[in-house]
Amino acid sequence: MQKDGQNQQILIVEDDESINSIIRDGLTRVGFLCTSAYSGTEGLMRLDQQSYRLIVLDLMLPGLSGEAFMRQIRSEAGLAVPVIVLTAKDHLDHKLNLFALGADDYVTKPFELEELIARIRVHIGKSASSADPAPQAYRHKNLTLDCGAYSACINGTPLALTRQEYKILELLVKHPTRVFTKQDLYELAWDDVYLGEDKTITVHISNIRNKIKTYDPEPYIDTLWGIGFRLSG
Repeated sequence: MQKDGQNQQILIVEDDESINSIIRDGLTRVGFLCTSAYSGTEGLMRLDQQSYRLIVLDLMLPGLSGEAFMRQIRSEAGLAVPVIVLTAKDHLDHKLNLFALGADDYVTKPFELEELIARIRVHIGKSASSADPAPQAYRHKNLTLDCGAYSACINGTPLALTRQEYKILELLVKHPTRVFTKQDLYELAWDDVYLGEDKTITVHISNIRNKIKTYDPEPYIDTLWGIGFRLSG
């Protein structure tokens, strides 16, 4: 693994000692400084003692749950530190609740350590590159998203996107390391229950690609056959 953690502080809130140790050891090997907490209450205590660049948070914690922990640091304490949630749940309402509570990303158990580390690097990089706690604009290649205006441009030329097309593109750009399944994109972009296999997402992805290709031949969305879609590198 590349060692580029630059001694940045990570808080790991996970009650399973084995998982906590695996994450801590893996992050330490790539240069991060890690503090372990084994309950939501201990996690809050650690946050009172020092600041962290990112929090890795399990949801199924003894006593104070991960959801309650999130409410306290976001709504009550107003902390903007990035949070990556570890969860064994993969239901629609659960995913939506995570983002509504203020989670920046989530990893479904069981997970690959390398994937978690990659996501940590991405979110720390985002928080370090922006002075604003909630950036309104995102750039990828020649694409610019203005989240405040719900608009997208290629080299300054506006793209005529539908609401769902914009939302799909926004999800991909905001989470460049995540692979979104058709179900993920449908449920998050439409805010509705995915009822099974259909061509809705495929058609919308094709429309987005064609609209971008009019102004830029570079690929912006990759298809992982049988899995889903992600932002092109």
